[in-house]
Amino acid sequence: MKILSVQSSVAYGHVGNSAATFPLQRLGHEVWPVVTVHFSNHTGYGAWRGPLLAPSDVADVITGIGEREVTGPDGKPVSVLATADAVLSGYQGAEDVGAVILDAVARVKELNPAAVYCCDPVMGDVGRGMFVRPGIPEYMRDHVVPHADILTPNHFELDFLTDRTTHTEAEVLDAVDAVRDRGPRDVLVTSVITDETPAGTLEVLAVSDDGAWAVQTPQLPIAPNGCGDLTSALYLAHLLTTRSPQLALERTTSSVFSVLEATIAAGTREIQLIGAQASIANPPERFQARQLR
Repeated sequence: MKILSVQSSVAYGHVGNSAATFPLQRLGHEVWPVVTVHFSNHTGYGAWRGPLLAPSDVADVITGIGEREVTGPDGKPVSVLATADAVLSGYQGAEDVGAVILDAVARVKELNPAAVYCCDPVMGDVGRGMFVRPGIPEYMRDHVVPHADILTPNHFELDFLTDRTTHTEAEVLDAVDAVRDRGPRDVLVTSVITDETPAGTLEVLAVSDDGAWAVQTPQLPIAPNGCGDLTSALYLAHLLTTRSPQLALERTTSSVFSVLEATIAAGTREIQLIGAQASIANPPERFQARQLR
């Protein structure tokens, strides 16, 4: 599988493309990483260095990829973008960057109608509120989400996208259905904690045309940066290769949980993608999904 991934990049640590590219490659997929920023480290440290790329520069890189050609099924040259199976995006720091990503999605789908767009609508989280600049959440809700085929919000972001507060599993499913009515057919909701969730646990829900499933995991005492980027990349890969939301959910949660365990064992702030790579390449059978409908 070939994936065009448009996200941030850091030299030290693992967020954005620095969290998504290696796991996708470890699963055997070709990744074309296009970076929107190239920072020394993620901004959670409070200090960083490096450039924020202009939207026109990001667009130029994608245009350059599209200018490369390979031999198509009929023996004639085609743009390599015609061979892309998916476009993946995460944090979008400005509306102009979002527009570039949507344009790339449109170009890829024009060349390959079977390609899908997986969007992680990074905006905020419980306890932190919105951590993107004003205007981005509304742009994500009104312009980006309707174009996504696969959407991977956390519980907080799902509530914002649907203008509601969900307290039960049934309410979360209703909110997911409201999002799906606007475009995305496959939705993965992370960090789900409702009034019904047992203490010390959290859930991840996967919903598609085929049904809905949930995996419940222990709530570990860390919340490092980059886990959402890792989760989106793994779910996209497993969903497209297995065509089963249930299997994709089970494999994704098992791998991410293993990475978090390795991070705790190492006592580091950065997620241990390299140390836990065996659990990425071969997800352990740790969690069995519960079918909700």
